[in-house]
Amino acid sequence: MDFWTFFQVLILGAVEGLTEFLPISSTGHQIIVADLLDFDGERAMAFNIIIQLGAILAVVWEFRPKIFDIVKGLPTERNAQRFTINLLIAFLPAVFLGVLFADAIHAYLFNPITVAVALVVGGVVMLWAEQRSHVISVERVDDMRWSDALKIGFVQCLAMIPGTSRSGSTIIGGLLFGLSRKAATEFSFFLAMPTMVGAAVYSGYKYRELFQPNDLPVFALGFVTAFIFAMIAVRGLLKFIANHSYAAFAWYRIGFGLLILATWGFGWVNWTAAAAA
Repeated sequence: MDFWTFFQVLILGAVEGLTEFLPISSTGHQIIVADLLDFDGERAMAFNIIIQLGAILAVVWEFRPKIFDIVKGLPTERNAQRFTINLLIAFLPAVFLGVLFADAIHAYLFNPITVAVALVVGGVVMLWAEQRSHVISVERVDDMRWSDALKIGFVQCLAMIPGTSRSGSTIIGGLLFGLSRKAATEFSFFLAMPTMVGAAVYSGYKYRELFQPNDLPVFALGFVTAFIFAMIAVRGLLKFIANHSYAAFAWYRIGFGLLILATWGFGWVNWTAAAAA
């Protein structure tokens, strides 16, 4: 691995880890940063699958006591059974719509300009959701009904559009549907586990010929980097939401999206992915 590849892998792994669970779109940031670093092609596709697994492992590790309690209580405890059913219900819309539309979305929407527009629109929606009157009907994730889970599952599908943000969609959707900020955030983290693992397994099988033994050092470094930075992001977000709203993330989305659009409109940056689209 040469220095330039090492640098690319380190940056992209850090970007994945830091953005995957924040409501700012990890896919969107990956598309933009990879375009700037000229890290694309089949190798990049396989690399992204690996680093997403590194990020999701961080959440599994962070919530391992809760996961252990749920698995242990599945045979007898009603709360564990209901929580598991709710996760399954919320996961299913992404499965069906992902299989139907993933290839078309990847072909036509995976470019920096689509990402920038989605960042701005999502930021505006996030500000509106935070400023409206928030009536809480579900204080804890264990209190969620199957109908709450299904609505969040459909909202999560909006994240198929790059720049929208999976965590942003599920968290803000949860707030709009009456979940507390803590419940919406925790359910978003738990829903990420089957969603991201399922997407990684599906993509890994579909593009299995892209995984070459020679790329093992690249994949290993990216995996570990994404894991470490995802741990930092998850713990930081949980502390942040205890005393703050998501408005700061909304303003970041709007500012970053407008910056990308400005660099494109004035010709300051040659966004090759946008030109190819």
